[in-house]
Amino acid sequence: MKKMQEGFMGIALTLAKRGIGKTSPNPAVGAVIVKSAKIIGSGYHKKAGLAHAELNALKQAGANAKNADMYVTLEPCNHFGKTPPCTDAVIKAGIKKVFIGMKDPNPLVAGKGIRRLRDAGIYAEAGILENECKAINETYIKYITAKTPFVTLKLAATLDGKIATAAGESKWITGEDARKAAHQMRAEADAVMVGIGTVLKDNPELTTRLVTGKDPVRIVVDSKLSIPLNAKVLKLGKDGVIIATVRSQGSEVRSQKIKQLKAKGAEILALSSKNGMVDLKALMKELAKREITSLIVEGGSTLAASAIKQGVVDKVSIFLAPKLLGKEGLPMIGGLGIKRLKDAVSLSRLKCKRLGDDILLEGYLNCKS
Repeated sequence: MKKMQEGFMGIALTLAKRGIGKTSPNPAVGAVIVKSAKIIGSGYHKKAGLAHAELNALKQAGANAKNADMYVTLEPCNHFGKTPPCTDAVIKAGIKKVFIGMKDPNPLVAGKGIRRLRDAGIYAEAGILENECKAINETYIKYITAKTPFVTLKLAATLDGKIATAAGESKWITGEDARKAAHQMRAEADAVMVGIGTVLKDNPELTTRLVTGKDPVRIVVDSKLSIPLNAKVLKLGKDGVIIATVRSQGSEVRSQKIKQLKAKGAEILALSSKNGMVDLKALMKELAKREITSLIVEGGSTLAASAIKQGVVDKVSIFLAPKLLGKEGLPMIGGLGIKRLKDAVSLSRLKCKRLGDDILLEGYLNCKS
């Protein structure tokens, strides 16, 4: 029985993954309806504001849903949001049993959906493939519980940890497969962030041009508002670019620059400073207020070090190319002030994947945002 339950939940998980990067700030959810060991309905949450996975599966099953079982990766909601409660639809359809991957950490749900189903006489069981269900919604879980985005530090480096030559040449350290994977990460994230040094040196677009998908919100950490008005990141226009800078008494030149940036559609976030640089924790809170649930930090080495030191990084993704640049190359992470090995930043839950000639190494930091 357990193997069969996990099999159907696995199918629901596969469906849920189709929604990753499209449902923010909501979770990615998949559901299947089963009768006599056969799937009679399936669905997933396609986009925030549209019907939830349960409703799509029920629509496909129709009247056959009566006395059937439902497998859903996340606890059905029991409150009115942009859509009606899914529990009401499940009860009305006559579903007999509901098998759930994980409970919803959202305080508006948090066990209330399961309780509603049970009160209606429906058998409800949670915890089937729970870890796998949590993994596909790690960004949602962090956003809901910590009220800050899930942050991935993405780096592309040689085997000896260099992101560019001494002259600043970095195109391209990794191959096309790795670059496409990096663009897919952008497509699945709400926002991508770089430091002003990267903008001045590389003038990146920060788009998803190598894959099919939406462009993320682009964030530039720029303490002194040094960004050129013709920078490529400014081309996205309204609601697409955020410039994070430090609060200042200001000058006429700075005020004029702010006006010019706003005229190009950029939003200016003036925040507190930390050692003369933007306070990244304060920035994370502001981004969460804008329903940015997931963020990729792409560079450069100074911003990478600041993000780690300020404790905002949850996950590290390093694309490693089979190349060596030696001590003359630029390091992928700036100074962390670490003098003892026991104080080294450690990663856990490591995963490794080959992408053409390159390798993607991923792990989680244990620091708290």
